Amino acid sequence: MSILSTILTQSDTLARAAADSIAATAATASPTDQELSIWSLCLKGGFIMIPLAVLSIVSIYILIERYLAISAAAREDHTFMKRIKDYIHDGEIESAMKLCRRTNTPYSRLVMKGISRIGRPMNDVLVAIENVGNMEVSALAKGFTWLATTASGAPMIGFLGTVTGMVKAFFSLASAGTAANVSVLAGGIYEALVTTVAGLVVGIIALFAYNFLVSRLNKVMKQLEAKTMEFMDLLNEPVK
Repeated sequence: MSILSTILTQSDTLARAAADSIAATAATASPTDQELSIWSLCLKGGFIMIPLAVLSIVSIYILIERYLAISAAAREDHTFMKRIKDYIHDGEIESAMKLCRRTNTPYSRLVMKGISRIGRPMNDVLVAIENVGNMEVSALAKGFTWLATTASGAPMIGFLGTVTGMVKAFFSLASAGTAANVSVLAGGIYEALVTTVAGLVVGIIALFAYNFLVSRLNKVMKQLEAKTMEFMDLLNEPVK
């Protein structure tokens, strides 16, 4: 019985030791899990995260601001050209100009410029309208260069942060000498890779924002072309 009792006692001791070891491991691992939050990872990215944060904030602002501006420019009054046609046929040029000012859209400014050139050669009228159209499109495309630059530059900035972080990690490993271990290198590497992830995220956001806004702007350009052709056809109609 004494031998059996000794075996049971030893087994109980080993079980307790294993349980204590597991508990200690869990207690040690939980703080690490808590440290791997988005905010803590951003802080570990270092100073490179500052320009990436600026790029992301400005890109999101441009996306929202340009979307609202282009959406306002794309609003269309389907009775506008009919009223313009009636005014011109009735010789009420000033009423047509007032209607363009009240409408206050890119296509109304195109038509207003064309109305102001009535009586001149058709080619002069068309050139004047096209010049206004180019200025309107240029104004609506404000900020697109920033998005395109961010889409290509943000990943490169992130990669630069990773390279500098890797240099620091290997320097720390070399400085540790005989005390060097895998955890020192692994910690430096995962911190260095944070900037690459951030750069890719910012670049992807800017790329999708740029393509989305370009597609919206193309619709406005088609609308301007349609209004230009409709107005030129109006001027070419024979007088009844």
